[in-house]
Amino acid sequence: MSGWILVSNSTNAISGISPGRRAWLRFRRDRLGYYSLLIFMSLVLLSLGAELLSNDRPLVLVYQGQVYWPQWQDYPETTFGGDFATPTDYLDPFIEQTLRAPGNWALFAPNRYGPKTLNYFASAPNPAPPSAANWLGTDDRGRDLLAQLVYGFRVSVLFALALTVSGVVLGVVAGAIQGFFGGAMDLGMQRLIEIWGSMPELYLLIIFSAVFAPSVALLLVLLSLFGWMGLADYVRAEFLRNRQMDYVRSARALGVSNWKIITRHVLPNSLTPVLTFLPFRMSGAILALTSLDFLGLGVPPGTPSLGELLSQGKNNIDAWWISLSTFAVLVVTLLLLTFMSDALRNAVDPRKALE
Repeated sequence: MSGWILVSNSTNAISGISPGRRAWLRFRRDRLGYYSLLIFMSLVLLSLGAELLSNDRPLVLVYQGQVYWPQWQDYPETTFGGDFATPTDYLDPFIEQTLRAPGNWALFAPNRYGPKTLNYFASAPNPAPPSAANWLGTDDRGRDLLAQLVYGFRVSVLFALALTVSGVVLGVVAGAIQGFFGGAMDLGMQRLIEIWGSMPELYLLIIFSAVFAPSVALLLVLLSLFGWMGLADYVRAEFLRNRQMDYVRSARALGVSNWKIITRHVLPNSLTPVLTFLPFRMSGAILALTSLDFLGLGVPPGTPSLGELLSQGKNNIDAWWISLSTFAVLVVTLLLLTFMSDALRNAVDPRKALE
């Protein structure tokens, strides 16, 4: 009897958990996906503070008793005993020697190179192999490879997040309208989506890149125009199924407006494919940006880019450190997102029961 009471109590406790909490507990049970989420979020947070990790300017310095903040303000070289009124190069041996004088000190980032910093004092021709100064080497322009990877990872992740959000919003809106109203509205929008999807996306990108100046915003808009259609089909199917449920019919009989039925009843029960595809969409967005940058159709020149580094690795086969490090960053990022996707798919699967 006591055993039966124990099972009954545990069942009641589980049934009292909200669906969102139950899905989170299922996600945490998948250790591979859960730890992948922690690692990925840690990498994103570190990249958001990239200026504190890799920078050619001191975070703070003290010169002759006065405090300076080079991160926020440009100081001419004459401020620190130089001869020219140009912005200070803190990697210059003369400036370094001046800052090491008694009473002066500077706090630098662990990696003393920014994404656009050229190492004019490298001991080997560019692209230079890994060394004590450049931990992962330099690219063919003399820029520090580690700084390029840190800032390029941030650009890729932020771009992928923005593209995912825009694609999800457009896909959910289009799929919800089709699935909820159905009939002529559904057929008409399906034909429009088929026509829009048949347009050559790559050719449009080539044309727009030739007409307009390349920018991250333009690239985001162009990819957002096509990235929502796949998700819209899944949302449409969920709405077509859920709108026939008894709770929706009851709400209509009570005179509840269509907006409230969609937002309060149908949409929350149709988000399973949306949540499942979020990490996959981010992976696709990162690969899309990398591919376009590899072809020279992505971000503006000078912007840290993983695709540009892959292109440099292709053009400099002997500089193995460029291709190897960039490929490692991409593989680790995509693997983490894939593990998160699998865990999230199992967590939101209604057929999965909490043990």
